[in-house]
Amino acid sequence: MNTTLTRLVPLAAALMFAGCYSVAQKDPEKAAPITAKYDQSDLLKWGKGVAKMILEHPFPTTGEKSNPIVVVMGIQNRTTRHIDTKAISDTISTELLNSGKVLFVNDSRRDDMLKEQGYQLANATPESRVHIGKQLGAKYMLTGSLTEIKSEPGREITLRRKEDVFYQLTIEITDLETGLIVLRKQTDRLRRAYEPVVGW
Repeated sequence: MNTTLTRLVPLAAALMFAGCYSVAQKDPEKAAPITAKYDQSDLLKWGKGVAKMILEHPFPTTGEKSNPIVVVMGIQNRTTRHIDTKAISDTISTELLNSGKVLFVNDSRRDDMLKEQGYQLANATPESRVHIGKQLGAKYMLTGSLTEIKSEPGREITLRRKEDVFYQLTIEITDLETGLIVLRKQTDRLRRAYEPVVGW
């Protein structure tokens, strides 16, 4: 009895440590897609790819000498899934801003800016406070939409379930003064994944 117990304890310990949680650092840009659905590879590829297409257009096309000022008004999620489309627009705007060719107004922090301006007006010295009413207005608006088409597998005898997922991301830049769309870019992707019908 004691001999059997003595043998089982090390075996149980070995099995316990073999199943321990582990983490490995990976480069997100080189990592393979996780699923046929939206994942980190889409976020990085779409964000950087669309920004590159906008810069190569070039933008703006009206012969303006100064860098265009843009406000990001969001990307509509027209898919059936919960997708953080703000992360996509943030990636696009970050790439454009880092290029040094496009400027962005910080629309998401307007209330904070007004609060700070009000505080400075009441408490800061005249020499150090910012001037009220000096903010620059955006001339262009960046918007977009993300759509999805998912294939329905037909009836067939198989050990693996096939899933095809198509995404199309459309980005538009609109002139706020004229209402004209001055630039529109699209990127598509179709990915197929196989899932075992019976797993373990």
